[in-house]
Amino acid sequence: MDTRNLDLGLLVTLEALLAEGNVTRAARRLNLSQPALSARLARLRDELGDPLLIPAQRGMVLTQRAVGLRQLLHDALEGVRRVVADVMPSDPATMEATLVIAASDYMQYALLTRFSVALRTEAPKVRIAWRALDVLALATQLERGEIDLALASPDHAPAAMRQRQLFREDYAVIARQGHPAVQGRLSLDVFCALEHVVVSPKSGGFSGPADAALEAVGRRRTVALSTSGFLIVPEVVSQSDMIALIPRRIADGWSDQVQVVEPPLTIPGFTIASVWHDRTTNNPAKRWLRERLTMLAAEG
Repeated sequence: MDTRNLDLGLLVTLEALLAEGNVTRAARRLNLSQPALSARLARLRDELGDPLLIPAQRGMVLTQRAVGLRQLLHDALEGVRRVVADVMPSDPATMEATLVIAASDYMQYALLTRFSVALRTEAPKVRIAWRALDVLALATQLERGEIDLALASPDHAPAAMRQRQLFREDYAVIARQGHPAVQGRLSLDVFCALEHVVVSPKSGGFSGPADAALEAVGRRRTVALSTSGFLIVPEVVSQSDMIALIPRRIADGWSDQVQVVEPPLTIPGFTIASVWHDRTTNNPAKRWLRERLTMLAAEG
C-alpha cells in the first residue's frame, strides 16, 4: 500500500465510514452527496486492498480489518485535531470551530437557543449542531468524538467523562388560562382529580416525578397523555383541561399563554450538567465554548 495517496481528507472519510458503518449516514455526517462518498469509498478500497464495508442481511458490516482500523484511525486523527486546535486564535470573533451538542428538547429550549444566538455575535465562525440526547449511547458518542458536549443529569453522565454543574431546576404546574378548576392556585385534591400530560423520553410511560411524591402521601393522579418531548406540552395544555408538571424554565416561557402555579406538594427538582470527554478539555475552542455556555446558564 502506498500511503502517499491517502491524504487527510480521505482519512477523515474513512473515519466517518468506519464510525457509521453506513454510506448514507457517513455522507450526511461529512456533508457530501452519496455518489461522492461512494467514489471515495471505492478509492479507499483500492488503496487499502480491502472492501472495508460488505453487504449483510441488514445493511452493511465492517470487515475484520476495518474493525481493527476504527479506533486506531480515530485516535490518530484526534491527535491531528489537537495539534491544529492548540494553535487556533484565542479571539472568539475569529475562532473557527464546530460544536456538536447532545441535549433534550427541554435543554435546547432552556439554554441552547440563547447560546446559539449569542454566538452569532460573539463567535460568528463557530457552527453549532444540536443532536437529540441518547443516554444509552452517550458514552460511545463521546468516546468516538461524534458529539463534543452533552447536557444531561449528572446521574446520566458516563462515569469516565468530565462534567460541570450548570444549574438546578425545579417544577411548576401549568393549566390553560380560564381553567375552571385552577384559578392561580391548585389544591392537592384538584391536582389528583384533573387529567395530566406527562413526558416520557423513552415514549409510552405514564409516570413521572410527581408520582413518587404522590405515592409517599398515599395519593395518585390520572395521566391521560404521554409524550416524548417537553415542548409540545404547553400547546396541548393551553387547548384542553389537562394540566402538566414541567420544568419551570419552560413553564415561565409560556406564562403569557398558560397559568403557571406551584405544585401542591413537594416534588424534588434536578440538576443539569455539561458532560464531555477528557480529550477536549484543553482544546482552546471547546474550552471557551464550554465556559461561555456555563456563563449563560448562570444568568438564568
